[in-house]
Amino acid sequence: MEDETTFKSSNFSLSGVLHLPKGQASKKLPCIMVLHGFGSNKESGNVKGPCKMLNDWGYAAFRFDMRGCGTSEGDFGRVICQEQVDDTRAAMDYLQTRSEIDPCRVGVLGSSFGAAVAIYTGGIDKRFACVISSGGWGHGERKFRGQHPSKKAWLSFTSMLEESRRHRENTGVSMMVDRYDIVPVPKHLRNNLSKHSITSFPAEVAQSMYNFTAEDVVADISPRPLLLLHSSNDSVTPTEQSISLFQKAGMPCDLHLFAETDHFMFAEDNIRVREIVKTWLNKFFPV
Repeated sequence: MEDETTFKSSNFSLSGVLHLPKGQASKKLPCIMVLHGFGSNKESGNVKGPCKMLNDWGYAAFRFDMRGCGTSEGDFGRVICQEQVDDTRAAMDYLQTRSEIDPCRVGVLGSSFGAAVAIYTGGIDKRFACVISSGGWGHGERKFRGQHPSKKAWLSFTSMLEESRRHRENTGVSMMVDRYDIVPVPKHLRNNLSKHSITSFPAEVAQSMYNFTAEDVVADISPRPLLLLHSSNDSVTPTEQSISLFQKAGMPCDLHLFAETDHFMFAEDNIRVREIVKTWLNKFFPV
């Protein structure tokens, strides 16, 4: 069953969908919220795929649009990292009120940008019982250096950040930047982006990502379990980001690198990824 709903984060109304598995109405359910990626929304394959997967295994799942994304309120395209952390914590507040959900058994799964937000939120909010990161990152500046690796590309990116600061100071208006000038995505992978994904952003979005360092709090997830998933040759987010997160995390933390998939692994419905997630959940967060 899918229950479309709204909840408040700050002064914004955010739209969400709670997925409830069939035949378990008599007991409170463990729930995993699924966070979308950069400028995406709750309709993306990297979100709906895991929700169906979790429902099939007996978990409730909750997907929602961050402020400024999808059908939620907020300035469209303004996706500031710390504000998404606030939205994720507000989603937890909401799930605590749902009679179907066990309030002590709510975890979070995120992909890409959503994975960084999931890790950070799990690190500072102990209500999250487990954290799963797919293609995530822990250090914004180092991530961007990997995404703009040549001297010319890095100069272009950092010059954009500086120009945008001057533009905002001089005009009071944000400079808009194309999404692929912030996060390059190879053309053969762009079909994985959700319909109605945001195509341009105010430049302070890139600055917020540059400053965001989920690796500073990843150790604070422990002793709650953390699962890190990443392509071994990720075309979007450098693989070293998850390796570094693993090195800084407390236990229990598992890291899996996959050779046969790329950045949008949940959209690809990779069987091996599903099996590893199910085995991990059976051990650390069973139904």
